[in-house]
Amino acid sequence: MKHIVVVGAGNIGSAISWMLAVTGDYRITVADRAVDQLANVPSHERIDTEVVDITDRLSLQALLKNKFAVLSAAPYHLTAGIAEAAVAVGTHYLDLTEDVESTRKVKKLAETSEVALIPQCGLAPGFISIVAADLASRFDKLDSVRMRVGALPQYPSNALNYNLTWSTDGLINEYIEPCEAIVEGRLTAVPALEEREEFSLDGMTYEAFNTSGGLGTLAATLEGKVRTMNYRTIRYPGHVSIMKALLNDFNLRNRRDVLKDLFENALPATMQDVVIVFVTVCGTKNGRFMQETYANKIYAGPVSGRMMSAIQITTAAGICTVLDLLAGEKLPLRGFVKQEDVALDAFLANRFGQYYVPREGLAKVG
Repeated sequence: MKHIVVVGAGNIGSAISWMLAVTGDYRITVADRAVDQLANVPSHERIDTEVVDITDRLSLQALLKNKFAVLSAAPYHLTAGIAEAAVAVGTHYLDLTEDVESTRKVKKLAETSEVALIPQCGLAPGFISIVAADLASRFDKLDSVRMRVGALPQYPSNALNYNLTWSTDGLINEYIEPCEAIVEGRLTAVPALEEREEFSLDGMTYEAFNTSGGLGTLAATLEGKVRTMNYRTIRYPGHVSIMKALLNDFNLRNRRDVLKDLFENALPATMQDVVIVFVTVCGTKNGRFMQETYANKIYAGPVSGRMMSAIQITTAAGICTVLDLLAGEKLPLRGFVKQEDVALDAFLANRFGQYYVPREGLAKVG
């Protein structure tokens, strides 16, 4: 039985600890500095909780010592410190961050690390990169890679057509920070909330627009190999115009604390959500210009008797799958490991990856 530390006792950290514990193959210590957060961690004989100030380096190192791996479900601005502590004591490190700068720091640490450092193991970045890399590998020459992901309420009931489904800090960060894209073969920065588009899936119309972090390391991997590559977040139509007014006209991009307070006190959270994954790749195959698409919707539902939202299921399943593959020595045990290093077939065949297979059949690929 491998001993794992999960840092962060929020909705995602709790989901991760539950998924791992019920397998019987892992013992989990969930760490957080907030006692009230730890009170919400699922009760299980293989789950322990510990109050730890993650910013206290010595306390964090003591927590991680002699553990197989640490999984960070903490806010993005804490991830680099957790990675540093993991490297110092020889513990494998995985995280869920979408923050580009944090991942750069983790990559730098990995240059001299004796353990594996695997950032961006969630949904986007994470599973979306694994899917896109798999589709891209089927072409002789790539032209475009378009990655779209959204975590949406099933029953929107406000002007933003949105409910909080995950980290408010992470949401704000991806709406404000510069976004990576490949334009005419070159990796470049594009502004968040721009390049809005509409598309339909299963008879429903959605909008999508630039947000930060979703490409993960795949952008650098495919630079020079694809003409166009971008990542956009999916929302119901009308969302982005209101967000641009809040961020630009009301200048809330420079008052993140105010924006966070508005979100958390005006937008209710929901467990009734749906995650949409939509990837389209175009290129040349056997002399013909072709397109392949992966489209999937994952809904909230029970996980071993515990009800979870779709974003909990997809995010927790992502990092748990990568951990399982690492524990089974199916991934490198040292250095920087990219999401695109994970084979899609191996991911979906894994017991946690199975949560990405829809209840009513396989995801559409064609």
